[in-house]
Amino acid sequence: MIKDLFRKRVHIPATPEADGKEPEVPAGLWRKCNKCGKAIYTEDVIRNYYICPKCNGYFRMHAYRRIESLADIGSFEEWDKEMGCSNPLSFPGYEKKWNDVQARTSLNEAVVTGTVKINGFSTVLGVMDARFFMGSMGHNVGEKITRAVERATEKKLPIILFTCSGGARMQEGMISLMQMAKTSAALKRHSDAGLLSVIVLTDPTTGGVTASFAMLGDIILAEPNALIGFAGPRVIEQTIRQKLPAGFQRSEFLVEHGFVDAIVKREEMKEVLTQILMLHQTKKTLLDEVEDRISRELSDTNVQIEKTELSAWDRVLVSRMADRPTGMDYIQGLFSDFIELHGDRCFKDDGAIVGGIARFHDIPVTVIAQQKGKNTKENIKCNFGMPSPDGYRKALRLMKEAEKFHRPVICFVDTPGAFCGLDAEERGQGEAIARNLFELSSLKVPILSVVIGEGGSGGALAMAVSNEVWMLENSIYSILSPEGFASILWKDSNRAADAAQVMKITAADLKDLGVIEEIIHEEVPASMETLSGLCQDLDEKIRRFLNRYGSMTEEELTENRYNRFRAF
Repeated sequence: MIKDLFRKRVHIPATPEADGKEPEVPAGLWRKCNKCGKAIYTEDVIRNYYICPKCNGYFRMHAYRRIESLADIGSFEEWDKEMGCSNPLSFPGYEKKWNDVQARTSLNEAVVTGTVKINGFSTVLGVMDARFFMGSMGHNVGEKITRAVERATEKKLPIILFTCSGGARMQEGMISLMQMAKTSAALKRHSDAGLLSVIVLTDPTTGGVTASFAMLGDIILAEPNALIGFAGPRVIEQTIRQKLPAGFQRSEFLVEHGFVDAIVKREEMKEVLTQILMLHQTKKTLLDEVEDRISRELSDTNVQIEKTELSAWDRVLVSRMADRPTGMDYIQGLFSDFIELHGDRCFKDDGAIVGGIARFHDIPVTVIAQQKGKNTKENIKCNFGMPSPDGYRKALRLMKEAEKFHRPVICFVDTPGAFCGLDAEERGQGEAIARNLFELSSLKVPILSVVIGEGGSGGALAMAVSNEVWMLENSIYSILSPEGFASILWKDSNRAADAAQVMKITAADLKDLGVIEEIIHEEVPASMETLSGLCQDLDEKIRRFLNRYGSMTEEELTENRYNRFRAF
């Protein structure tokens, strides 16, 4: 009954289930799950997003069923439904096998494309189906995906692509290989037009699909435990003559190594995609739309900073207090709809820097924070707030994405300094920091940086090449730690308190020097108890900042930033 209702909604013919050992939903009322071996009721699996109710194992989802789980009723309009077999090599028996697969699956190829609405948001959608030659990418698959991307570009729509593929189609030889370049080039034009692409990796995504459009999304999501890689596990084991570790090439492995933004459960996919589409509405003038409202709400009165009796060294100690709010605390206190994005797309996801997209009142923004922990376990996870090159590259990736979608960038700085270790040097710590300084100097969107704790050396500056830099009253911003300063100049780290005084590292000192523009008053040292009041103050000041800089042209923004640092 449920299958019949589904078919009426998306207007597709009935299709038999695929045979074989692939993780497909078994036909019939009762079958054994080929993952856990337990008896399962097929209709329960269908109701449960094609997930085994006994072991939570994911079955492969047919393309039209995937679309039905995402689409608003009646909104899917399919493109390129009829395409004849392409046999560029005149490969013996290929056309007959192609026709047999087509008859068995009622698909015309291994991908279904078209336009759709997801909770009211229009997008182009492409969904691969492993039943058709294991989702391999031949000419027709590459052509359908390329046409979909081109039409998305023409219609100024985002595109969402669900991958499920064994790679290139062997029967089409080099013509299949050329689809990798073709689909990638189409996505580049779509990206250059300032449009959003979201890739969702499902099990399996391998070979030429992984090495082309599957890894080129602005945002890359994955289903849990999906196999994702270029070479398949068996090929790797045969090549290196070693047994691969558990979890190798799975979604979780890809997140850890910086190539996937987030793992999304199937039952949460529609909600997450809706949130992403909402935050990427193609409205370049969102800032202009709220400018009048913000202007009415804000006054030009600056909060007067009260003088306290704390010494410079006292403020150093306060800035390092374990109960001081972290970057994530400010993100959660100031922004809504936050989606954390992971990885540098090169090597790793660095826990010392967190970031993603969110909404500040009516304005989509990119938020990035250097993150410290509140206990030993958290500090180990985020390396005590000391970023590696991977963290700075992740931050830069998110900032460049913000530039593409015309989102302001708001950074929270809190680090004793960039991590100095063997691995960091091997992966180019100095180059990563330098690249951030280089690229941020000309980023064509407003950038605000707020020092909320320690602002240690170049590791802090790499996230503070901004139009304005603010500091909480009891934070510090320094060329290096007072202990290091005393050791270098006086050969005595015990004189750290004296060093803090002469280094001029407090908010008040740096405001006088013109290094920062704003001081955020702390009635008492910042803590979770006072976070709400601090966020209220920051909320008003951030709205004023966005109102002021959001009205500037790209040239004015970059010139403002250049002149700010040129003056030192």
